[in-house]
Amino acid sequence: MARSTRPRPTAPGRAPARRALTSAAALLTASSLVLAGCTGGDDDEAAASGSDDLTILVVKHALTRAMSEMAWVDELEETAGVTITWEEVSADWDQKKSTMLAAGDTPDLIIGGNVITDSDLATFRTLFEDLSDDMDAMPNVKAMFEQVDGAKAMSTQADGAIYALPSWKEFWPQAITRQYINQQWLDNLGLEMPTTWDELYDVLLAFKQQDANGNGDPSDEIPMDWSPVSTTGYGYFQPTALLGSTGLPITGGGGTGYFVEDGKVGSFLADERWKAVLEFLHRAYSAGLVNQNVITQDYSAYQSIGRGSGDTAAVGFSWGWTASDRFGAQLAPQYASMAPLLAEAGQSEDVTWSYDFENLTPNHVVVSARTKAKDAALRVVDALYSQDLSLQVLFGDFGTNIAPGDDGSYEVLPPADGESDPSTWKWTSTLADLGPLWIREGLDVTLPTDLAEAVEQSVPLEEAVANVDVDEDVLPPYLKMSTEDLSTLALNNSAILNLSQTKFAEFVTSGGIDAGWDAYVDQLEAAGLTQNVELYQKYYDEAAKG
Repeated sequence: MARSTRPRPTAPGRAPARRALTSAAALLTASSLVLAGCTGGDDDEAAASGSDDLTILVVKHALTRAMSEMAWVDELEETAGVTITWEEVSADWDQKKSTMLAAGDTPDLIIGGNVITDSDLATFRTLFEDLSDDMDAMPNVKAMFEQVDGAKAMSTQADGAIYALPSWKEFWPQAITRQYINQQWLDNLGLEMPTTWDELYDVLLAFKQQDANGNGDPSDEIPMDWSPVSTTGYGYFQPTALLGSTGLPITGGGGTGYFVEDGKVGSFLADERWKAVLEFLHRAYSAGLVNQNVITQDYSAYQSIGRGSGDTAAVGFSWGWTASDRFGAQLAPQYASMAPLLAEAGQSEDVTWSYDFENLTPNHVVVSARTKAKDAALRVVDALYSQDLSLQVLFGDFGTNIAPGDDGSYEVLPPADGESDPSTWKWTSTLADLGPLWIREGLDVTLPTDLAEAVEQSVPLEEAVANVDVDEDVLPPYLKMSTEDLSTLALNNSAILNLSQTKFAEFVTSGGIDAGWDAYVDQLEAAGLTQNVELYQKYYDEAAKG
């Protein structure tokens, strides 16, 4: 039986320690059994009284179905005693958000994973309700703050205000991105597993030139691909993972570029090691070894291409959550998860990997300060954090996605369509990781197979993750800054990212890195990068002392 254990207390600003399964045997045991413990009490359901109409804006994954197709939404309305009108956004959120915030026209609630950021709260905080004195109206949220280490700290601004609430889901491995190569293609061409960037380049070139998938068409292979890079920064399944080859430690897939190394804050956007990654990416792109639509494709296209056609794979090397999620259940057996590559043979730097905080994540729901139905809004928020609704927000509806047991246990069911992999099915069925939720400590939950798969396929990353010193090489995801400093960071970051993300596309596709790098770094510094690094260093040092 796999038991969820209580994380040990941690210093403010630090993520709770996570239990790691370090062998395939432990993984298989964990995935086949359940998480044992106590269940929630009578306070799990917020008291519902009266009836109110609310408008809720929800920012969803591109795969996620309409809210009207989720049965748990009806349960939410009944529990909270409200009628909800949903505004659903699946694309172009950044543009829509800027227009909405500038106009001050916020709906009653906004739901989504960090879709309203701390920077937004610093700039537009008068638009959002301070929930710090509303905890008695939200007993589930209050209990989460008491029981989940770091949850309250993550939510509380430097002045004590609470504008946005986090989510806690407990089950995820420390690393979210895994690195994959098509082992069948390697075998078809008699190639060895690459261990360095140069070896990977040679393998990708062979994939392109030698009909690696064996279908008789030597031109339909895409040797390398990655998920869409946002204008607001970097995330999972992107080539920022290659920074681990150089020993540079990142968190959350890279974010807006800030990192900590030996207690010193930096930005990889201006780091020579990022320059080396960009040079490698351009070398591969210019040789036709990278999906030529990689800069413009959306997530659906990225996923679709990875699924190939029937038994014929299309992509040779990529990053993803699990092999089945990235390439589909039919093609997943062709792929092997890989350890981080060395940037060059014989290097002295230890490789690292992105240190992620996927279980406790910030800013999943905010309440408008202009709502005319605050009590109703608070009831909805609290209901979302109830035990049964939280499970359904994460995994999908009872009956179709989850089977509740008479003994208080839960089983996450296989995909009902008989075709999808568990991860895709979850993201299709519900808000999943983007929703506001609290999965209680020690619930009896039979987990979906993709979580077991993720842990197993993380084994090649274990040494690299262990090379990251959590106390000296990890930027905490919830440093709380003053309103003035957050505003400065937000203003600077807008200019910084406008430049860096444009240059990422240019450097990868067109090159010019050597000639343009120094001027690019000068522009970053003029945009406020040095000031932002100094601010992060100030708050990082304060958190470390705390």
